[in-house]
Amino acid sequence: MSEATSAELTALQAALAAEHAAVYGYGVVGGRIREERSAEARAAYDAHRARRDVLAREVRDLGAEPVAASAGYALPFPVADSAAAVRLATELEERVAGVYSDLVRAAGDARRREAAGALREAAVRAVRWRGGSVAFPGLAERTGTDPATASASVPAAATPPAAAAATGTPAA
Repeated sequence: MSEATSAELTALQAALAAEHAAVYGYGVVGGRIREERSAEARAAYDAHRARRDVLAREVRDLGAEPVAASAGYALPFPVADSAAAVRLATELEERVAGVYSDLVRAAGDARRREAAGALREAAVRAVRWRGGSVAFPGLAERTGTDPATASASVPAAATPPAAAAATGTPAA
């Protein structure tokens, strides 16, 4: 496997791990969100499930085994009400956008366009949840999020740094 293909596979696996965590996180969001935003949460959940499935196929197409979802993930903060669910949805989208920005950088041609589209979709959902935008979606230093101190991360040995900031810690 070439170095470029290896970097692309690593970025694909990180994006897949982030999508697994987003699907889990939106399950929590859906349980706490107010009725008037439940359709929005469901649409985001469905979008992340679809992206997850596409990424798993792409990893297999490169001859690798897709990273598996964890049974559970530690959330970055308690989600006891609708306001916290909205904050979690925003956080999920920002983290997913960050991982897709890494995939844009690592991928070529059609996969790069798909990753850019996924980044754009996550950024738009984050804007809707947050109620405002940031200058550079997917870049943690621009949104005020420091991936190195994100409370939800996977072990660094298991995934690249961007994935660690995006995926969430498997629950014990």
